[in-house]
Amino acid sequence: MIVEDDAELRHLFRTALSLGGYRVQEAGDGLEALKLLDSNPPDLVVLDLGLPVVSGYEVRQEIAAQAHTRHIPIVVVTGSPIVPATLDVACVLYKPVSVDELLRTVTKCIEAVSPAGASPRPRRMR
Repeated sequence: MIVEDDAELRHLFRTALSLGGYRVQEAGDGLEALKLLDSNPPDLVVLDLGLPVVSGYEVRQEIAAQAHTRHIPIVVVTGSPIVPATLDVACVLYKPVSVDELLRTVTKCIEAVSPAGASPRPRRMR
């Protein structure tokens, strides 16, 4: 799942991940993301921290608080040079993010939580 309020960047991420073999779900704000997370938890979340309505920090807290979502790896994408250590996410990307960097990071984060011996690619990303 991509959670990004910049429509152009969200489209770029979606296209790259789709071409990389991932099934992608997207949300334009934190509230939309929480609704999707509740109804259809993804395998991984690409999360912008600076979201309208409900911030990326609040989305991260909600993911961690729910038993059915706390295992989901999160790739934070941010323009801020500092990400609090208390955020506790699998990976962090700093804007601007290249398509290759996004794909490498998503693959790395999914592989990090895959059971031993499981084929890491192409796994689906909702």
